[in-house]
Amino acid sequence: MKSSLNFPILSGWTRRRVTVLAALAVLSGLAGCSNADEAEGKSVSLETARAAIDAGQVQVFDIREPQEHAGGVARGAHLLPMSQLGARLGEIPRDPAQPVLLICQTQNRSSKAAAALRERGYTNVRYVHGGMAGWAGKGWPMVAPSASPGTTPGATR
Repeated sequence: MKSSLNFPILSGWTRRRVTVLAALAVLSGLAGCSNADEAEGKSVSLETARAAIDAGQVQVFDIREPQEHAGGVARGAHLLPMSQLGARLGEIPRDPAQPVLLICQTQNRSSKAAAALRERGYTNVRYVHGGMAGWAGKGWPMVAPSASPGTTPGATR
């Protein structure tokens, strides 16, 4: 793939270095923007989520699909696949005093689901920035999902 950046006075190797450095600068800028939702109260970091889950301060809903749950879920997570969210909306508490976290694989689906729930009047819902991919990447414990959808897993994987 040819770079769209053109530096005619630079050698091929130097040109590649400049292109890579420019790409890294763009990516680091995007990474800095990713916490804007956290500042606005729309998301929480993985560390904040784990502390709240471990302390029993939140209800967490894993909205990945069943085949994704097979790889493991956070202890205490309620399994509520996004494909079933509309039909099972009543399982998510609306009480502002009961914090709710949504988690998916990376935060793409959970951020959209949290936004949709806020539009429906849920003021207590946030998503976990980084998702289960980030959770697993940190080597944090995961448990096997329970056999029945809508139940809370507990058996250690």
